[in-house]
Amino acid sequence: MTIYTLDGWTESTIGRSPCIFSDDLCRRLITGHSVEHGVAKGMEPLGGDAGMNTESGRLSVKIGQTTSRDEQQAVCEFYSQVCGEHNMDVVIFFCSSLYDLVKLGTELKRKFTCPLIGCTTSGEISPKGYQEGGIVGAGLTSSELKVHPRLISSLDRFGSSRVREFADGIRKELSFSTKFDTNTMFGFLTIDGLSMFAEQVISLLYSGLDGVSIIGGSAGDDLRFAQTMVYWDGQFLPDAAVFSLLETTLPFYVFKTQHFGPTEKKLVITAADPSRRIVSEINAEPAAEEFARILDIPVSGLNSTIFSQYPLMLKIGDSWYVRSIQKVNEDGSLSLFSAIDAGLVLTVGQGENLVANLENTLGRIHQEVANPRLIIGCDCILRKLEIVEKGLAKEVDNLLVGTSFVGFSTYGEQYDCVHVNQTLTGVAIGE
Repeated sequence: MTIYTLDGWTESTIGRSPCIFSDDLCRRLITGHSVEHGVAKGMEPLGGDAGMNTESGRLSVKIGQTTSRDEQQAVCEFYSQVCGEHNMDVVIFFCSSLYDLVKLGTELKRKFTCPLIGCTTSGEISPKGYQEGGIVGAGLTSSELKVHPRLISSLDRFGSSRVREFADGIRKELSFSTKFDTNTMFGFLTIDGLSMFAEQVISLLYSGLDGVSIIGGSAGDDLRFAQTMVYWDGQFLPDAAVFSLLETTLPFYVFKTQHFGPTEKKLVITAADPSRRIVSEINAEPAAEEFARILDIPVSGLNSTIFSQYPLMLKIGDSWYVRSIQKVNEDGSLSLFSAIDAGLVLTVGQGENLVANLENTLGRIHQEVANPRLIIGCDCILRKLEIVEKGLAKEVDNLLVGTSFVGFSTYGEQYDCVHVNQTLTGVAIGE
């Protein structure tokens, strides 16, 4: 299969991970044939004045969005929408990696005085739908909300001893409780999307915080697969994560959804390299050959379209989690987007209706939180590519209108103790 870079038609490997999407879709995304004014074709461009305010006696939320390509102008537009003359307790934002991130970080540091939580993306999501090449986010303020952000650097050194110190430090700052409380707290994680440490970090955090629910997303870089970064104190940093514990007496609902269900086809991973996310054997046979046999197709038929349609699924308790295959390697092994290990029993998944799944998820959110003021969503880039490829943009955008949804297209999603793919994770905060 031909692999494309975003700046030309050269066959190559992009950064630490190859672009493995279908030739036609890559061609449309890369050449701009399906992108107009920074927004994917079929997705209505949003103006710089697309701010949205939702205020009540308990919670004030100001949502902002810009597609300005000038860093100073973009920050000014975004600031005027999410802060203006108001003092916010925290601003959460997601921005394109196509900005000059040194300039953008400097402008954000200069303009905002409140804590900022953010990362680079492979596309942004606002209450009007999907966009590319800009900034989206929200400012929040409430006497019933306290935010405790922490930088995690040198991800390979984040082990059990560090997480204990990490958790102890946050515990000492708690405002509404003296211990971690699953009913009044949740965590939000942004992490370098190319680091391959998401599984380790999310598992340690979940354990160290006594099972407090965590949602998050792996930072993107607009499908260049070169460098993904999180924001901290005026700088965009690789090999890092930012974890924020949010304490609140406001109602909230943590959610996860994917539009895949298990089939009857099961398999066992018999040889793997977890550190590199590579499977070399399935059912004691060469991985690619055996997976092709299970699907009843030739090995030559294994491509990004097949992998997106038939991901692997792992059952933990009563819940299913998606493990997406990335590519076939020259030695017949398979690379995945999530960690994998020998001995795991997996099931082949099959796609269901993405639009109906999103509609049901939004309906469930409104059942759990009667008046959601803000929905933060971490949405897999593979879901966005499917939306574009199948021409579903208008339907999806129509569902998002008026929902107070702010999020981004990720290189992986986190939910509680698990790193997943082809999934939407998030949290809805009400009043």
